[in-house]
Amino acid sequence: MKILVKVLENEKYQKVIIPVLAVLLSLIAGAVIIALLGKNPFSAYWNLLQGSGLARKPKYAGGRSMLTDFLSFMDYWTPMIFAALAVAVALKAGLFNIGVSGQMLAAGLAASATAGYGSLHGAVAKPLVVLVAFLVGGLAGGLIGWLKYQFHINEVVSSIMINYILEYVVSFLIFTKFLNPVSRQSNPVSEAARLTLKNVVIGGWKCDIPLGIPGAILAAGILWFVFRRTTFGFALKAVGLNPKASRYAGIAVGKNMILAMVISGALAGVAGATYYLGYFASIQPGVLAGLGFDAVAVSLLGNADPVGILCSSFLITVISKGSTYMSSKAGLDAEIASLITACILLFSACGKYIKYKVRRIPK
Repeated sequence: MKILVKVLENEKYQKVIIPVLAVLLSLIAGAVIIALLGKNPFSAYWNLLQGSGLARKPKYAGGRSMLTDFLSFMDYWTPMIFAALAVAVALKAGLFNIGVSGQMLAAGLAASATAGYGSLHGAVAKPLVVLVAFLVGGLAGGLIGWLKYQFHINEVVSSIMINYILEYVVSFLIFTKFLNPVSRQSNPVSEAARLTLKNVVIGGWKCDIPLGIPGAILAAGILWFVFRRTTFGFALKAVGLNPKASRYAGIAVGKNMILAMVISGALAGVAGATYYLGYFASIQPGVLAGLGFDAVAVSLLGNADPVGILCSSFLITVISKGSTYMSSKAGLDAEIASLITACILLFSACGKYIKYKVRRIPK
């Protein structure tokens, strides 16, 4: 215990130790609950890995393999990275973008309607859907930032309300313009516009290749550079830490708040493109993607740091993606995975309290 306290006293290690502790405590809490339900927690967690393509299943069928499952995992991981980065940019400026799901939804429909249903060649359609999603998401995020700056409307309140507005508007448009009568979802986008290559044969196995994963990792690298090596990144962090002091120092607080939300919304828009035109090929009306809310946990767990987000998003995606297989093999409800994610969010939120208590320990 003394060793742990000694390590936690060093601020250099706090950013790593506290998230690791949050994950371990969450997994322990999940294991206790699974055990109380009469199931083996070790088998259940192994099933999560199997469902994500990180461990081999007993058998495969239909031309599928462990590689197939892993690439499907990567396909689901891609929008999670973009969504968590969106939350992180807002957090750096002291804002809380809870509207990622709505921005994803609006961007997904806009990209589908403009290029997803057309007959453009793939070389044109794929970049176009990303661009449209980027712009629409940026506009939706920028609106929240502008309301915050112009009218002092709390961004949490405005983003939640805009979430509902976008959900109902998108649902109305799907039901009136783009509804598929068979699936009762939006019409599927064309293969040329889709950001996932479906059923590509690799080594005799059918695989889905996510085209957005290099872009997601590149976006994380660019944001890492911006946060650490640019005056804009410094200004964002200064505004997030103390808006009054930043204004006194000559930093344009309002401009940086709005710009942060524009970038945050744009990244959420790209998350929507890779989610609705990548992992899925259509949009379910009346439903906000849970991934947008999970991104909050991912960003907090990763300390709003791009490198940390790559690690935390990988973990949360394993839990989310592997939950279906865990449910079928271990006989557990898939919601157990959501419970574990919620525990991670809860323990991550205690990070500041832990730092506070460590500072108060008598030397």
